[in-house]
This record gives sequence, structure tokens and C-alpha cells, in this order.
Amino acid sequence: MATAVAGAARPPGEDVLAAYRAARAQRGLFDVRDAEAGGYDEFVDEAGDVRPAWREVADGVADRGRAGLDRLRSTVRNLVDQDGITGVGPHGSVVGAEEPAAAPGPWHLDALPLVLSAADWDALEAGLVQRSRILDAVLTDVYGARRCLTSGVLPPQLLFAHPGYVRAAQHIAIPGRRQLFLHACDVSRRADGEFVVNADWTQAPSGAGYALADRRVVAHAVPDLYERIAPRPASPWAQTLRLALIDAAPESAVEPVVVVLSPGIHSETAFDQAYLAGLLGFPLVESADLVVRDGTLWMRSLGTLKRVDVVLRRVDADYVDPLDLRADSRLGVVGLVEVLRRGKVTVVNTLGSGILESPGLQRFLPELGQLLLGETPALPTAPSYWGGIDVERSHLLAHLATLVVRPVDGGQAVVGPLATAARLETLAARIAAAPWRWVGHELPEFSSAPTDVHGGVSAGRVGMRLFSVAQRGGYAPMIGGLGYLLAPGRAAYRLNTVAAKDVWVRTPERVTTERPTVAADLPVMTPAPTRAVSSPRVLSDMFWLGRYAERAEAMARLLTVTRERYHEFRYRREMPGSACVPVLLATLGEITGTDTDGDDAERVATAPTTLWSLTADRHRPGALAQSVERLGRVSRAVRDQMSNDTWMVLAAVERAVLPPSAEPPDSQAEGESYLAAAHSQTLAGMLALSGVAAESMVQDVGWTVMDAGKRIERSIWLTALLSRTLGAVRPPAAELTITESTLVACESAISYRRRNPGSVSVAAVADLLLFDAENPRSLTYQFDRIRADLRALPSSTGSTRPERLVDDLAVRLRRTDPRDLEDVGPDGARTELVGLLDGLQADLRALSKVITDTHLSLPGDMQPLWGPEERRLLP
Repeated sequence: MATAVAGAARPPGEDVLAAYRAARAQRGLFDVRDAEAGGYDEFVDEAGDVRPAWREVADGVADRGRAGLDRLRSTVRNLVDQDGITGVGPHGSVVGAEEPAAAPGPWHLDALPLVLSAADWDALEAGLVQRSRILDAVLTDVYGARRCLTSGVLPPQLLFAHPGYVRAAQHIAIPGRRQLFLHACDVSRRADGEFVVNADWTQAPSGAGYALADRRVVAHAVPDLYERIAPRPASPWAQTLRLALIDAAPESAVEPVVVVLSPGIHSETAFDQAYLAGLLGFPLVESADLVVRDGTLWMRSLGTLKRVDVVLRRVDADYVDPLDLRADSRLGVVGLVEVLRRGKVTVVNTLGSGILESPGLQRFLPELGQLLLGETPALPTAPSYWGGIDVERSHLLAHLATLVVRPVDGGQAVVGPLATAARLETLAARIAAAPWRWVGHELPEFSSAPTDVHGGVSAGRVGMRLFSVAQRGGYAPMIGGLGYLLAPGRAAYRLNTVAAKDVWVRTPERVTTERPTVAADLPVMTPAPTRAVSSPRVLSDMFWLGRYAERAEAMARLLTVTRERYHEFRYRREMPGSACVPVLLATLGEITGTDTDGDDAERVATAPTTLWSLTADRHRPGALAQSVERLGRVSRAVRDQMSNDTWMVLAAVERAVLPPSAEPPDSQAEGESYLAAAHSQTLAGMLALSGVAAESMVQDVGWTVMDAGKRIERSIWLTALLSRTLGAVRPPAAELTITESTLVACESAISYRRRNPGSVSVAAVADLLLFDAENPRSLTYQFDRIRADLRALPSSTGSTRPERLVDDLAVRLRRTDPRDLEDVGPDGARTELVGLLDGLQADLRALSKVITDTHLSLPGDMQPLWGPEERRLLP
């Protein structure tokens, strides 16, 4: 290999370019058709030179080298974990996997952005806005005048057979000039460099939240590159969306209340919904948070009902109302369709907008554009062939092996190149039997771009999801969008994605200020101040968030002291102090309800297995891993109410505690290292979460309920721990070690030593841990906090049942003399101590149930859906 001349100028990204070419050739990126056309390369031009829009990326990657890219990939992965980003790819496949999946998984984000020149974006923006207008005209016509049918342009069966058509939506119109509120479309680039639309998303478009979150991550990961390129910002679009939602409220609304309706935490795009709701500043609600009363939609808030004017819908239309639509739906609100008919609420996207996703309608979109607006889409779709037209049916049947065939009445698409001969034969017979039910599309084409997902710079197929929102002056596009890297080989035809990509749009050289995307005419209405949602569903999650966080912290403390005592005495079992080990192990088992009968020797012999199981087995009741997993679950259910710092802390704890395998490693050193890290990381994380809750969270009703859950859990743990460790008299050396271990687990050892130097007394321990109102770890302190939390709830009267129960608990504790707890029965048990603690623990569990029943449960009585006039007409 020739040596480069010293001092010679290196072309931009020369090393990167060579590696990219080699990887592209080695991976066999394109199929036969693409290879013949050459395939469009976003990174290099026909001459093999880096395109101008990508030169800074090429140089930035070259300067970093392989080691720098590895660090960059790790940085992006850590930032994604810290933000708690999870989900599936834009087309239903888990990002990072090649097979479709329904459950959210780890979000994979490529560190290298997808860069678009200013000229390319201008063409995309104009085409996207025009396409949104055409689809809006079609949607308005389909549920209105229906010129598309009366003119003969659209065959009726293509409209009425598609599941996206909702008959109940006929003549339901949202305020304003536009009926299509939010539009997303998947775009890729053909071999000739022209952009083509692969799909339109109008039902409940997802991905905007991911696009904005990805920009935040990549901008933090490569600040030098971000500053050099200075891509046009995408974040102003969130404000545009916010203003458009406010403007969509019914005319009767003075201070509109806007909510984002989510299917719940188990939705594959739960993060996308929560993140977008947080950016918009609108509550994220589920069906349990909403109710129809007197012909109006209401949100449960602060123990009352607050009228809702606008709903940004992320639930498919069929599921939004079990009364008028799907009776088996648990995701909707009973009576919502009737409220829509009355014009008392605006739901966007409007019901029935899913019809625009119909492959049959897409086939006739150019004709519909000409009919309704006199325009043909500037962004074309791939050539389509409908079986209802003889010529197109012949082409469809002759080329089944090279087409993507979709039924117009819903169902799974058949990808010709991936189908067996038998399946294609069956498909041909079905097409011949009912030709109108089938539409075939040419295979999607994708361009290639650099990626670092596979380690080192390589080439991958890329596409984009673009977004626009309706406003008074037209449609405003998000600058950029959600890019994605498709699976290699023919799996790309299924649109399976392996990673997301941030889309960077270059600023035109002659533009010095960003063009506004917000309409000049701002909404005349201002939104009502909406505090955090406090429906029973949300409050229940907040309550258990407090309990699981405290349970994880307490478990980590007790596991830590047990593990340390085991290592201290495992080779010194003859020492009297070693009796603390089986006591602590039995205490762990009894507190979690998983203790098995066995003598002390057996408990000590199986200590390593027990410690591992109680730490790592998420299926074992009370285990640390189970508490951390459930903490993460309830935290994500109320993500829109949590500080961003929460996810940085929680992600670190989950990485440390939740092992990839429930089985302990073969190496004892690895096992002990894991246990030490899991316990310390959990403790540090839970302390950090307590700090975030104290210093960053608004102390509203949600915070109050969370704190009550925390205090109840701490009280239950404290009473259980003291009863199991101090409930029986043991030899002095063992008593000393057990007492010290208990104090350490209660974070009160230092305070005890200062007050009682050189002595061990159960009465003194009880005085500190049960009766000291100044000790944040004492039972009295917890009762005081629980009482204050309950009195801060909107429903408090000072004498509600939960408040009376707390008062009874506090009175019982005050009437106890610490010296009486020293009394020992004939069997060696401290009867008074055990009786008091076990009784308090039982009553604390009863208190938790009463709070759940009175504050965290939905009302069980039936309420009228409609107004007083209709009620008088009921039989």
C-alpha cells in the first residue's frame, strides 16, 4: 500500500468513505433490482465523493476513529437508558430486533444522524403539506358530501369494507377548517433520488415523541457535530401542536382543557405518548381517568370533576366508546361518541380518520386529489394495482411474487418475495374469487446511509416518518422527523426496523433565521391551568410508587447487613455472635413470606443461594428485583408527572439489579460482586429518588399519596423487622450483634450509640425506633407524616376512616411504656413487644386497604350519562 505524502490534505472523511464502501459491498445491501438501478446513496454521490450535506459527519466520524465510535455508541445507549426510552419500531417491530413484537423493548438509537440537504427538505416539506391537504379533503368528503362516491372515482366497497371507516363518525366534524388534525407518512428515496410515500398514518399517528426525544439524545451525544452542522430545530413543532390543540376546542370552551388519551403503560408506544404529553404540558390520561356526565366529558382531578374540551387520541377509534363502538373495549369512555355528536368535545384525530390508511383508497388518491382540489400528490406512492380493474388484476396475478399484496378490508399483507409457492397459489385463488378485496404494491425502495449500530461505520437502508399538524393557515410540518434503519436483506420489505435515526435538516445558506411554523393567528382562547391528574388510577400508581421505592430501599439495607454478617461469621460459626446470621436470614424469609421450615444450620448452609434469590429473582415475592421491576412499571405509568431525573436514577438501578439470567453465575466472585453492586446501587438510587421527590416534585395530591405509601411501607417493614429480630431473648453476644444489625438496617445505629454508649437495651432501641418523634426512621414519625398526608387530601374532613385508623394507631403507641417491652415470657419471648408490633403491622395493612378503597378506587355507583332533560324521559 502506498504511503500518503506528508502534509497532503486528506479529502473529507477519506478513511470513513473507504470503510463505508467496503461495508456496503460486503453486506450486499440491495437486491437485484436495486443493484441494477444503482440504489440511491445518501452519503456519497455517483462519483464516489461524500455529498456536501454529509462532509462534517464524515470528518467527525474519521476524527473519532473506531475507539471514539465505540464510546459514542455507549454514550447514546446510556442516554437512552437514562431517559427511560422504550418502545417498538415505527412499524410494529421492536427497535433492535428483526421480528415483529407487541411489547415495548429497549430503544435502539443510531448515533449517526440522517442528514438532509436544504433542497431535499424543501421538496419533502412541500410534498408533505400538500399531501396533508389532499387527505384532509378526502376525509372531509368521505364523512360529508361523498363526492368521491357519487362521482364514481372511488368504488364504494373500498370505502365501506375497510375497518378504518366508522359509521358512527358520519357528520361528526371538528371545529376549524381541517378535519385531518395530525398526519404522519413514511417516506423513502428511490434509486433515481426521488422521494416516495410508503404509508400514511392518520388513525392515531405515533412517533413524534420519539423523534423529539431522539434529537435530545443525539444532540447531547455529539455536541461538537451538532454545533458544526446546526440542523434546523424540531422542538418548535411541539409548541405548534400545543397551540393547534387549544385552537381545536369547541366554541363554547373559554379556557380549554386538553388531555392526551393513552391505552396505558402496556401500549407499545407508551413512552412516545408520555413524552409528548410532557412536552405539551397536557395531562396523560387513560379511560379510567375520564367519565361522561350530563352529556359532557369530564376528567377526575383533585377529587372533583373537571370538564375536558379536547382529546388528543392515541387509542384506535373502534375502542374509544364501548357503548357505540366495540362493546368489549376497556380503553374507551362510555358515551364519548354522543358527546362528540353534541359538539361538547373535540377528539383528534377525529373518529374515522383511519380510513385514509386504506390501501384501496391510497390506490385512488391521485384521482381523488384531482376531483376535490384539482391537484395530484407531489409525493407519489409506489405503483398500485387494484384487483377490481381488469388490466390491473392481470398484472397483479402475473407478478404476485414481486409485489406486496394487501386486503382492502383489513388483514395481514403478503410480501411476494417472502411467500412460499403454496401461499402464492392460495392467494391467487382468493384474488380470482373476490378481486375487489386486493391491492398490490410495488416493493418499497430505500436509500442507504451510514450507520454505527453494528459496530463501526457500515451502510444500511433508511426511511423516515414525517409529521404535520393542522392549524388555521394550513399544515405545519415538523422539521425533520423520525428516521429509522431497516433490517438487512428481504426483511426490509416487512418494514422491520433495527434502530431509530435522528433526522437533521441543513439550514439554507441564505437563511439566517428559522422560518416560523406557528401560524400568525394564535388561538383566541387560553388553556385552563391543569394540575397533575389525580384520578383514582393515577393516585393508586403514585401510592404504590412510594411503597415499592421504600420496599426496595428497606430490602437493600437488610440484604446488605445480612450479607456482611454472613461474610463476617461464615468461618467463625463457633463465636456467639454468629447466631445473628440465621436470625437475619429467617427475618428476610418471614418478611417476604417465603421462609421455609429449617434449622439454623440449614439456613446458614444455603445462605448464598438465599441471598441471590432474594436479590435477583423477580418472581420471588418481596425480592429486591421484584420491587425494582414493579417500581419501574408504576413509574412509567405516571411518567408525565415524574421529573426527568427520575429515569436517570431508575435506569441505573434497573441495570444493576435486574440480571439477564435468574441463575447465579458459576463464579463465586462474580456472584458476590453482583450482590454487592445490586445492593449498593439500589440503596443509592432509592436515596436519590427520595431527593428528587423532595426537591423536584410539586407536592400536590399525587406527591401526598406517594408519601403516604412510603410511610406505610416503612412502618410495616419496621414493625416486622423488630418483631422478628428482637422478639426473643438470646445470649448476650448474639443479642448485641442482632441489635446492632437491626439498627444498621434501620439507619439508626449512629444515633443509638450516641444516646446509649456501651449498652444494649430493647427499651432504648424501642425508644429510638418506635417513640422518638424527631427520628425520621421511627414509627411515631411515620404516623405523624401519614396523618399529615391524609389531612392534605381534598376529601379530608379530619374524621375520615383512614384518619381515624391512624389516630388509633398513634394512641396505642403512645400508651405503651418502652420499659414494658423488656418483659420476657416463660418461653423466652418478649410477649409485649411482639404483641404490640404484630398488632400494629396488621392494622397498618388494614389502613393501606382502607386508603385504597376510599381514595384509590373508582366509584361503584351508576351515574347518568346525559343531562337532566334526557333523565326525565327515561322510563
